[in-house]
Amino acid sequence: MTQSTEWSQETRTQKKGPYRADQVGSLLRSEPVKKARLQRSAGEMTAEQLREIENEEIQRIVEKQKEIGLKAVTDGEFRRAWWHFDFLEGLDGVEGYVPESGIQFHNTKTKARGIKVNGKLDFTNHPMLEDYQFLHSIAGTHTPKMTIPSPNMLFFRGKLEESAYKDLDEFNHDVAQAYKKAIRAFYDAGCRYLQLDDTAWAVFFSEKGQEQIKAFGRKPDELRQSFANTINEALDGRPDDLTVTMHICRGNFRSTWAASGGYDAAAETIFDGLNLDGLFLEFDDERSGGFDPLRFVKRKDLQIVLGLITSKFGELESPDAIKRRIEEASRYVDLNQLCLSPQCGFASTEEGNLLTEEQQWEKLRHVIEIAEDVWK
Repeated sequence: MTQSTEWSQETRTQKKGPYRADQVGSLLRSEPVKKARLQRSAGEMTAEQLREIENEEIQRIVEKQKEIGLKAVTDGEFRRAWWHFDFLEGLDGVEGYVPESGIQFHNTKTKARGIKVNGKLDFTNHPMLEDYQFLHSIAGTHTPKMTIPSPNMLFFRGKLEESAYKDLDEFNHDVAQAYKKAIRAFYDAGCRYLQLDDTAWAVFFSEKGQEQIKAFGRKPDELRQSFANTINEALDGRPDDLTVTMHICRGNFRSTWAASGGYDAAAETIFDGLNLDGLFLEFDDERSGGFDPLRFVKRKDLQIVLGLITSKFGELESPDAIKRRIEEASRYVDLNQLCLSPQCGFASTEEGNLLTEEQQWEKLRHVIEIAEDVWK
């Protein structure tokens, strides 16, 4: 499903995301939330007490997002330990477990956590619906943005037990149908701006990724089409007034990364094969390659959000350098289809990146100020 409306700058900037200055979603967990989560884990606090503290801190950071000038506000993923596992574990047929090792990043590993698919997949009574409803209730005139992992992440990070699914086509179909229900449920709860976060595409970007594809027992072309089909099936029939975007990156943990390489090997599928309204793309350093793959953007209604501001470190980029990169990208995609954001969230896991909360807000202010100057 695509939308044919050609948005004016005023409409795209003021009324509907992605906005000229936008954000990916996760924010550094505050000290009260970190302390409360530790107390809850130690049995020193009830779930209700923890939620009360989370509510207070989410209200604070939402007001801060409004204050600095963001149009879309998130809950910072303050109730999550992981950007993906927490949501995926809430699906029927999925449960968490502790594997032998964590996920490998550049020179570091996450703590050990995994998920396995051990039953029929479905979306029924998911706890994050209540999380969204709280965000919606405090967003006011701003747009509440919900972020969830892409359906591809269940294949990419999930351990598929043979007792649950012997056939991958059946698995992919059930994933898509579960997500279709999820999208409808968030919409019914009031959500009009939904983002799918996806690191699975990174397997196509490097030689290391090609080895992962072999380990999956798949061929690159087959897997690319499988990823696209699952996303598009999940999105099929979504309401016309629901904006769905996708954030694609190469991993984000404690200011480091998991993968490298440009978008080239999957560019045609990503830019001309997904029925999304916008793409948030990591472009903050040389690991992401150049803008040439943007030549595959054919649709005039697809917004491209350039992740040119890094969320990994606190130092502010040169505004002139960022403006030059936006100008370079505009050689491939019309400037009115471009937006600006950090390349990722600030805390894809509860540990967070290596910068302070004030540096985080300065980064987001930086995005807003540059965008206001570019799209006057």
